[in-house]
Amino acid sequence: MPTFWSLPEIPRVLPFTVFLILTSFQGKYFAGSEYWIYGLKTIVATGLIWHFKSRLSELKWAISVPAVVTGILIALLWLGLDSRIPSLGQIYDFLNQQITGTLPVPEKPEAPWNPLVFFKDTPSLAWTFLALRVLGRSLIVPVVEEVFYRSFFYRYIVNPDFSSVAHRVWHLRAFILTSLAFGLSHPGQWIPAILCGTAYQALVIRQDRMGDAMVAHGVTNAVISAYAIYTGQWQFT
Repeated sequence: MPTFWSLPEIPRVLPFTVFLILTSFQGKYFAGSEYWIYGLKTIVATGLIWHFKSRLSELKWAISVPAVVTGILIALLWLGLDSRIPSLGQIYDFLNQQITGTLPVPEKPEAPWNPLVFFKDTPSLAWTFLALRVLGRSLIVPVVEEVFYRSFFYRYIVNPDFSSVAHRVWHLRAFILTSLAFGLSHPGQWIPAILCGTAYQALVIRQDRMGDAMVAHGVTNAVISAYAIYTGQWQFT
């Protein structure tokens, strides 16, 4: 029987779990902690992926026309649907108001991620955090999320012995649940995220490999980041 650390789930679940835990700490401790903790979680996730790379046979980027086109289309969809669809929080507040008659307590809007403003007195630090953000979203997040959702979660629903399931396998329940899980993990943009999850999963099944989904995910995030920086709409960073 394999030891806990040698289980195939560990290299696919642990980086994702650590990333989520550190994300929950962002902005909770001191002014600017969202930047420092984002940098920390990016470095930690990178280290974990590097440590487990020999156990992640699917960790091979695959640049293809379908991957790049999918990534660009999803980015355009994400940007185009911004503010057009209520967030999950807004839906919850509306339903709660209809059921209980209680008006929602307005939340203080979060300041957009903009290290160029927060660290305006130390430009080198500001650009360092901005670079970490863009590189983290474009290179590290696609690996962490795709390996978890597409390589582990989808295949685990098909068969708990997920390593025996080929990436090309089509399974309706797994497809729906994985897309929903991916979407609901992005409560502010849950509809685009669900569509995003379906597109990336379709790439994996069609190409029978993870690399195209990682590239598409990376292209999506890179395009959105470039748009945010170019237009100054920092809510997209």
